Amino acid sequence: MAKTRIAFVCTDCGAEHGQWQGQCSACKAWNTLSQINLGGSGSPAAKADFRQRGYAGEKSDVQTLEDIDLEALPRFSSSIGELDRVLGGGLVPGSVILVGGNPGAGKSTLLLQIMCILADLEKVALYVTGEESLQQVGMRAQRLNLPKQALKILAETNVEQICHAAQEHQPSLLVVDSIQVMHSSEVPSAPGSVSQVRECAAYLIQYAKQTNTVLFLVGHVTKEGNLAGPKVLEHMIDCFVMLEGGTENKYRILRSQKNRFGAVNELGVFAMTEQGMKEVKNPSAIFLARTEEDNAGSLVVVLWEGTRPMLVEIQALVDASPLGNPRRVAVGLEQNRMAMLLAVLHRHGGLYMADQDVFVNVVGGVKVSETSADLALLLAIVSSFKNRSIDRQTIAFGEVGLAGEIRPVQGGQERLQEAAKHGFKRAIVPKANVPKSLIEGLEVIGVSKVEQALAAL
Repeated sequence: MAKTRIAFVCTDCGAEHGQWQGQCSACKAWNTLSQINLGGSGSPAAKADFRQRGYAGEKSDVQTLEDIDLEALPRFSSSIGELDRVLGGGLVPGSVILVGGNPGAGKSTLLLQIMCILADLEKVALYVTGEESLQQVGMRAQRLNLPKQALKILAETNVEQICHAAQEHQPSLLVVDSIQVMHSSEVPSAPGSVSQVRECAAYLIQYAKQTNTVLFLVGHVTKEGNLAGPKVLEHMIDCFVMLEGGTENKYRILRSQKNRFGAVNELGVFAMTEQGMKEVKNPSAIFLARTEEDNAGSLVVVLWEGTRPMLVEIQALVDASPLGNPRRVAVGLEQNRMAMLLAVLHRHGGLYMADQDVFVNVVGGVKVSETSADLALLLAIVSSFKNRSIDRQTIAFGEVGLAGEIRPVQGGQERLQEAAKHGFKRAIVPKANVPKSLIEGLEVIGVSKVEQALAAL
């Protein structure tokens, strides 16, 4: 028998080392090296035929990009518009999609809905469950009133057996729930270990690439919210989406972290109901469920998520601090950026808040990553500090620089049109984002400095 070769792989960055050492030489993380089996035992004849043809497909001759037929593998819809938006327009044959999220977020529910609907539309679909029994999956499908007559289901955790069953039934879509409980007979370690997750994922991905099967892999997350397992798993797949939200919140947000077939900044919104995951086609209407009276410290901002604008409410609370070090708490926003805006407000707005506790929150559980929320956040803080309410029909967006300037953001015209569609009457925006033609029913105020924005407020 050939001697089994081993290596030590960093669980954070995926770098390989010939021997164990306390610190990874690539990412400098400590105690992250795990032993994996590189193979060498067993005969090649015992492996599946598809593994003999390379990783990503049949070997081909050298050709130019112009000669590649892009119509050979057309996209098809997943039957859920919000998921198609996040994936870049639909499912691509041969693509591998990793779905992560907290326990109870709805990963299995969403995938079961997709598989049942597409199977009912004459797509051959195979759902492999490694954590639940067949009866549990059947009870969920019955509870959600899903069509059950066409979906094929298998309870198995061995990847060789899964690929053997898939070769027999030739599905167009394959779901593996979840990758952390799968194991390969070629790897002498427990399921969920670094070596098992890496080898099982490689085995399944090779099958999907060779047979043009859409493969969904369900992934666990750690208590910090990161994907469990080796970092190399995220490099191997084509698309990585995270389903954000928990049991305490009705709404779920599907966000793309990596996508080889579309943009990575798209966002899909779902509502968890008794009938399963329902897509929310107008998320702005949900996040704008406000009270009737005007409140201090509350202002609406127009974000740009992927290819569409979205309105969310930002709230701020400023109060005198009894502590020597006032608290700075940001939920849904970057805390360091809030601290920077407070310094800008002191320097260029003349407002001293070093002795005040500052709490900010984005309503609805949305996480804001772009800088267009700077101006709205700054104005909401001033409103709470002065205890003066802002008109409910006012919106604001714009990036705030360290010199106190208000910088323009992309999609200004589309943001203003979305605000006007929802009945807003007044907008405080960067001067460069003021449209050349008037928008009916919306007063647009262009500002270039923080002082001008405070005066307009």
